[in-house]
Amino acid sequence: MTDLAEFPAPRRAVAGFPAVRRIRSAFSGLAPSIVIGSLLLLFWVACALFGNLFVPYDPYAEDFLAMLTPPDAAHWFGTDQLGRDVLSRIVVGSRDILLVAPLATLAGVTAGSIIGLVLGYFDGLTDAIGARLLDTLMAFPFIVLVTMTLVAIGPSNLTVILVIGIAYAPLVARTVRAAVREQKERDYVSAARLGGEGALAIMFLEILPNIRETILIELVTRLGYAFFSIATLSFLGLGIQPPSADWGLAVADGYGFLTGGKWWVVVFNSAAIVSLVMATNLIAQGIGAFENSDA
Repeated sequence: MTDLAEFPAPRRAVAGFPAVRRIRSAFSGLAPSIVIGSLLLLFWVACALFGNLFVPYDPYAEDFLAMLTPPDAAHWFGTDQLGRDVLSRIVVGSRDILLVAPLATLAGVTAGSIIGLVLGYFDGLTDAIGARLLDTLMAFPFIVLVTMTLVAIGPSNLTVILVIGIAYAPLVARTVRAAVREQKERDYVSAARLGGEGALAIMFLEILPNIRETILIELVTRLGYAFFSIATLSFLGLGIQPPSADWGLAVADGYGFLTGGKWWVVVFNSAAIVSLVMATNLIAQGIGAFENSDA
């Protein structure tokens, strides 16, 4: 009789498709909030990149015979005051906000991180003057500062990116400055100084890698604020400009119809804004929890 030990044990089949297994392995070990937030954010990124391919209607096509039609089988999210399909406009409208907000956030976090590194590393007059300037800039209410600047120079996507980036830089700089001041007392910084490394090398090669989680949390958190700020500026007519299908513009256009019971334009566009902000907050919360568990 043939010994069964001569045959190798059958390999256990892994349930699911290969793509599903790869996605599962990529998210394994991550906090549930990071997974949920990332999937929600990726959904809107997919809408921004490929929305034109699967929207049910032309988002810019006007139909004056179907103005302010409530949600039904033909128009799941109803139509707006010009008869345009709200669902199609929400899908395509994610494009501008997902372009402007990340660029503005990246500009603000990059500038703020550099300022925070310099102020946190150097003591004395440099830190004293820099800290007072940061306090002065942060004394102005954010929305007032941004609104006044955009009114003065005129709204456009580029100016919104620059203005929000400049407004976020002091907030990020203060957080990074505190992290750098804590790190520069560590032994590895003293060893780098004794080894003859210069200030720039210590700041960017030694300290910066050790505060990357702090900067990453700032990046994700400020991104959520940027989504909300840009939607607010668009609602005020100072952010993303027509003929964009931007969500803030849609809320502004549909706001006046709420008293007549035409709620769907405002509600569905507002829900899209909230979902983006919630996604970034969930990711930031998960990263913060991960950082605290490693501390």
